[in-house]
Amino acid sequence: MTTALLDRPTTAVLDDAHVGDIKGAFGTIQLGDHDARRGLSAKLKTLLAIVGPGLIVMIGDNDAGAFATYGQAGHDYGTKLLWTLLLLVPVLYVNQEMVLRLGAVTGVGHARLIFERFGKFWGAFSVIDLFLLNALTLVTEFIGITLATGYLGLPKVPSVILAALVIVAAASTGSFRRFERLALVFCVGSLLLIPISLMAHPAVGGMAHDFVRPSFPGGAGGMAPLMLLIIGIVGTTVAPWQLFFQQSYVIDKRITPRFMKYEKADLWIGIVVVVIGGAAIMGLGAVAFAAKGAPDFTNAGSLATALQNYGGRALGDMFAVALLDASIIGAFAVSLSTAYAIGDVFKINHSLHRGVKQAKGFYAVYAGVIALAATIVLGASDHVLGVLTTGVQALAGVLLPSATVFLLLLCVDKEVLGPWVNSKKTTLFTSTVIGVLIALSMVLTASVIWPAISTGQIEQILVGCAVGGLAAAGFLGVKALRARRAPDFVAEFIDRSGRDEWRMPPLAQLGQLKFSRTRRYSMGALRLYLLVSMVMCVWKLVEMMLGH
Repeated sequence: MTTALLDRPTTAVLDDAHVGDIKGAFGTIQLGDHDARRGLSAKLKTLLAIVGPGLIVMIGDNDAGAFATYGQAGHDYGTKLLWTLLLLVPVLYVNQEMVLRLGAVTGVGHARLIFERFGKFWGAFSVIDLFLLNALTLVTEFIGITLATGYLGLPKVPSVILAALVIVAAASTGSFRRFERLALVFCVGSLLLIPISLMAHPAVGGMAHDFVRPSFPGGAGGMAPLMLLIIGIVGTTVAPWQLFFQQSYVIDKRITPRFMKYEKADLWIGIVVVVIGGAAIMGLGAVAFAAKGAPDFTNAGSLATALQNYGGRALGDMFAVALLDASIIGAFAVSLSTAYAIGDVFKINHSLHRGVKQAKGFYAVYAGVIALAATIVLGASDHVLGVLTTGVQALAGVLLPSATVFLLLLCVDKEVLGPWVNSKKTTLFTSTVIGVLIALSMVLTASVIWPAISTGQIEQILVGCAVGGLAAAGFLGVKALRARRAPDFVAEFIDRSGRDEWRMPPLAQLGQLKFSRTRRYSMGALRLYLLVSMVMCVWKLVEMMLGH
């Protein structure tokens, strides 16, 4: 049956392991199951079979880097920045909803779609960037592992090697279901932050107030450190690897458009959990570092020490276990996003449904990036590791707008998504988000290159981006108005009927997208910005590594 489906001209699926029964951690949905779900029990069973992609990608986002960023926010400003988490909820949902829609409708990974629709240059650009950024992100995950195990009194080298073996072995069994079950066990482990928070007794009323009322607390350093920390929260909450991971994972789980509403529910569950987790870490940082005798904040490990000082050894141990759990989940997701992308680009077997013998290249990439990250952590000095952590944040900030631009262009492409194409409201919202991300990315890049950046300089960057954004919006608005007034204008209508069964046709039938002059200029400007920013960031990081 699988071969027959792949031979049909209506499918673009590249790996035949991506077609078949949905074998989730908590249930199975047969390939030919087209029955309507009536009644709460039937709907709940379907949700349990579907749940996984949204939950894993969101909880994987609360990784070692997030623990450090939220912990620093709690140390520096208490819970005054909790509102940033609530503000990011619609951004998280819209970005990841577009990605899961692309996965379910196209059956093709994010990297492959970029290659086919935008050309080899942009495809190579996106994959190489992803590979480098993910490798560095994995280093931060293993830094989190060493901090957690070091606090617990475990030796560094055996702990890193054992963690790497667990991460590799978990995905190498040839069973998608076994991997997802193990990944969801670690996801449940992330809920350990809730009892830790209850034991620490944060000011719940104050946290609730700070959640819904934005504020910009001052400090000795002025607004610059605050703005940079807010940008750090954005960068650690919305990361480029999430786009590549969720789209490929949805495909590998064999989720089709018929189950879109269940996958959206899965995504919402993940968003709720990640916001609760982020708020818990920020609240723990607030109470622990406010206590008498608390250490200065240096990394997530110092927060464990502060919690021990505040509430006893058990509290610190539990937090260290939560940090270890988060680092492993992050390592799962980041390394899989890399392996999926490479498999898509080179059209090699790339599925967790296959064993190592049937997908050697896929598992080689997966194990290789993990081995590389573990080796760097074991061999590099603490100074170099600290610089790499800074580099990950900067490069993620640089690349995030680019990743979101490609995502939006794919989701307004009628040949790719047909009746599932973006609505005008979604497109407008995402375009606004891209503008904000570009502005924040520029501030973040500037802060790495010039650490002494002032509040006034940050404001100048933001004002310049706002003016540029308004000018671009005005130009597009005038262009649209002129087109509407043309005598041959026909209002666009998208027929969304029958979309549950609609799938993207084979990639060979689509060809490469032809850019308009305006879009070519815009993409060229984006290309120049990325190139200059990446070169300047790398230059600065090398200087820092050399001690200059």
